Amino acid sequence: MQGSANLNIMIKAARKAGRSLVKDFREVENLQVSSKGAGDFVSRADIAAENILREELRGARPTYGWLGEETGEEAGEDPTRRWIVDPLDGTTNYLHGLPHWAVSIALEHKGQIVAGVVFDAAKDEMFYAEKGSGAWLNDARRLRVSNRKRMIEAIFATGVPFAAKKTLPATLQDLARLMPECAGVRRWGSAALDLAYVAAGRYDGYWERELNIWDIAAGSLIATEAGALLGPIRDGQDPMDGNLVVANSEIFDSFAKVIRAREG
Repeated sequence: MQGSANLNIMIKAARKAGRSLVKDFREVENLQVSSKGAGDFVSRADIAAENILREELRGARPTYGWLGEETGEEAGEDPTRRWIVDPLDGTTNYLHGLPHWAVSIALEHKGQIVAGVVFDAAKDEMFYAEKGSGAWLNDARRLRVSNRKRMIEAIFATGVPFAAKKTLPATLQDLARLMPECAGVRRWGSAALDLAYVAAGRYDGYWERELNIWDIAAGSLIATEAGALLGPIRDGQDPMDGNLVVANSEIFDSFAKVIRAREG
């Protein structure tokens, strides 16, 4: 796809940050078998990647606002546009040497996400979309959601809350209702890639609670531009507030009904 100037800036920035993360990832893999520990190293790699994105994106569009997971929010001279950035979605995977993590960049205009990039640097897969122009993988593959029509044939993804997060009981109840109705549930640890995989037809649907906007801004646009339906878990919510259910149009209603059963 021939993208806009902004999309090309986003792709270039994602690749540059991704190269930095891949280089450090090789060192993280070595740290797993050492006595040094990898936590501080990964924190530095995460911040370094966000600094690269900030330099590239704000350097190209200095008037745009900024919202980054590590560096927070800054208003821009142009109040209608801002970058929304997660330099390393899947930090725990990265920390443990698991090659499933991504750079996520979204562009918001007047409160709407109009462009999104999710770059899986470890696998060299660049998922991207612009509003109204479809979703794409790498240079030329148009993305479309799956066309599965039966829940029992479908695979879904979610994020199982870690430690003592308050959403754990709700998610366990979701799983108890959903798993007898479907072909499987995956928890791979990156919301951005979960949404991109829905777009690519690798997953048939995805749901999760209490996410941050930088986790889902880019991926949600990529999924919907590939034909997915997206809605809130509870009626009256805005799914972009971080409680969302996503699936292909054939099974969305059935899937959402299962996930929303507890919320009634």
